[in-house]
Amino acid sequence: MEQQLIVLLTTAAGLGFLHTVLGPDHYVPFIAISKARQWTLKKTAWITGVCGLAHVGSSVVIGIFGIGLSIKLAQLEAFEALRGTITGWLIIAFGLAYLVWGIRKAVTYHQRKRVMESLEKESGASSKKSYKQLIPWMLFVVFIFGPCEPLIPVLMFPAADVSIAGMIMVAAVFGLVTIGTMLLLVLVPQYGIQKLRFSGLKQYGHAVAGALILFCGVGIQFLGL
Repeated sequence: MEQQLIVLLTTAAGLGFLHTVLGPDHYVPFIAISKARQWTLKKTAWITGVCGLAHVGSSVVIGIFGIGLSIKLAQLEAFEALRGTITGWLIIAFGLAYLVWGIRKAVTYHQRKRVMESLEKESGASSKKSYKQLIPWMLFVVFIFGPCEPLIPVLMFPAADVSIAGMIMVAAVFGLVTIGTMLLLVLVPQYGIQKLRFSGLKQYGHAVAGALILFCGVGIQFLGL
């Protein structure tokens, strides 16, 4: 029993790392948006961590309820596959909307720059602030729908045969490694990008971010990333 649990814990750590690295949707949206919206490292880390927790936590909750209610593994896998499909379309929609908005923002960049001070004194400033606050929530919704495909069938079901405590430990290791890898893959590139200056291309930042997110969604939905 103890040997089996050690194997599962090791596998959980490995799968948590690989499933994050091989899924660009785990880090590309955060890198792109943090650069476009000029987030600090602290804010980026906070939003990435919360979204990662939602991503892993949703699958853990489903796995616990599924195992507790003796739901067949095939049914849980089908449900997780459905969640994956929904997530792919959500990322596509989010990326496309952000791309269109970014292109529009780039086209009107110079006009808005001339009247920025006057706009900030009017109601438009509050709507802009509300939009900024909406972005993290949109990411959170996308990630809470996103399944951790290997977690339930490969880790939680076998660990449940060992013990409930073992299942919790395996899920915790997978979650910690997944979130830790997300933070690493987001914060290291962001720190490097912050050192670069793209003043001549600043107005295209949002459009580029939208395009990258859109490509992630297409990759998930049609290429199986």
